[in-house]
Amino acid sequence: MIGYLLARLVVSAVFIPAFYKHDVVSVYEFLEHRFGPKTRSFSSVIFLITRSLASGSRLWVPTLLIVVIWDQLNPNQPLSNWDQFWITGGALVFISILTAAYTALGGIKAVIWTDVLQITVLFAALGFSVWYLLSHIPGGWEGAKSHLTGPNDLKVWTWKGDKTASPEFIEKYGAAWATIKSVLESTYNLWAAFLGSLFVTLATHGTDQDMVQRMLTAKNKRQSAVATILSGVADIPVTFAVLMIGILLSVYYGHIVTDEILPTNPNGKVDSSRVFPHFVIDVMPGGLRGLVIAGVLATTMGSLGTAMNALATSYSRDFHFRWFKTPDEEHARVKVMKLSTLGFAVILISVGLLIAFIKAKNPDLSIIGIIFSSFGYTYGSLLGIFMVALFTKSRGSEMGNLIAMLAGIIAVAYLSNLPNVVWEMFRGAPLYKNFEWLPMITFTWRIMFGTLVTVAVAMCFKTPQRSLNASY
Repeated sequence: MIGYLLARLVVSAVFIPAFYKHDVVSVYEFLEHRFGPKTRSFSSVIFLITRSLASGSRLWVPTLLIVVIWDQLNPNQPLSNWDQFWITGGALVFISILTAAYTALGGIKAVIWTDVLQITVLFAALGFSVWYLLSHIPGGWEGAKSHLTGPNDLKVWTWKGDKTASPEFIEKYGAAWATIKSVLESTYNLWAAFLGSLFVTLATHGTDQDMVQRMLTAKNKRQSAVATILSGVADIPVTFAVLMIGILLSVYYGHIVTDEILPTNPNGKVDSSRVFPHFVIDVMPGGLRGLVIAGVLATTMGSLGTAMNALATSYSRDFHFRWFKTPDEEHARVKVMKLSTLGFAVILISVGLLIAFIKAKNPDLSIIGIIFSSFGYTYGSLLGIFMVALFTKSRGSEMGNLIAMLAGIIAVAYLSNLPNVVWEMFRGAPLYKNFEWLPMITFTWRIMFGTLVTVAVAMCFKTPQRSLNASY
């Protein structure tokens, strides 16, 4: 949360004033003011692809409720992986169509006001879930703590990574580098939490049309900055509640109700992604159960609605209105926006179905990793270019920016071992051997590394005088 809030302060102080100064609707218009049309177009393409993959991946998550409800109603007829695929596929199509309808009809205004209603439901659902879990654990939180006696159960943070270097590696490269490499190859530690959240939030709240478009609906930059910071503060209890629910569930099913049969994958392991839905359907009373289910669906529809609107806005402003002759009349432009919203609804549904298909074939696959990975490979490049544009006056050029962004994406792909993973899927053997001293970073570090590489390369190119004259 420290990195998360610090990033929002930077966005409020630097990013938002620049966007208001240039009166942009799509944030990538700012890059055209600073550099030129090529940087704007390439950045918008990166956003369109990445946001489509990330938001489409999320569609799969709430459909778990449907599977859990089926299993509860038909305990002797558990769904196979492919049965789950067809049921979740139908559910995500239904949710997407409903969301696309009100988003296309009402635009950003409908998105914002439905978000207000949906976040209210979400707060209530999370709060009641924590309260209900505590009421079903003898002694409440103190009773829960009596079961959390493992060395890492209540550990607030860890400084180091979870991998131990060999004595040979330490002797060859030194203990300091061995520790740093271990940290970079670990997904969860204090440094990954702080630096990872700092760069992730800078990228999502400063360069992602999905998030920034809400800030740009405020009357002025001051109101926008205040709203950005306050929304970050409001996220603290949400994060706390989500973490608390996970901790209390582990106590409830690990120590209080130990004979409960939890949802499992085909390999017999407990499916952790279905434990909370199982608790909601199996334990909670009717009214509270409905509230929590509504909270889950509200969260999905809220994020889906803003994604559709952002994708439609970015496509229309950055490409359609520039490439195709569109009458200046408002109704003609609104029509393009509505059709674009429906078009991206189809794309998001397709991605969601693809994720459901992949999950059916690989039950142990982590969807959270997929969602964050889709951001990690590309958003560092986006953030890097925005950083050069905002914090320098004479660095970066059209061609240099494209080279820098590609370099950032390639560097992150290599440091994530992506080429080897893809090659092995088809050939069964690695494409190349990595340098043993080089860390293979996890998804929490990818945006940071992509940003640093992009900034370093972009700084090598000087902004042409004509671009300087146009932007200042």
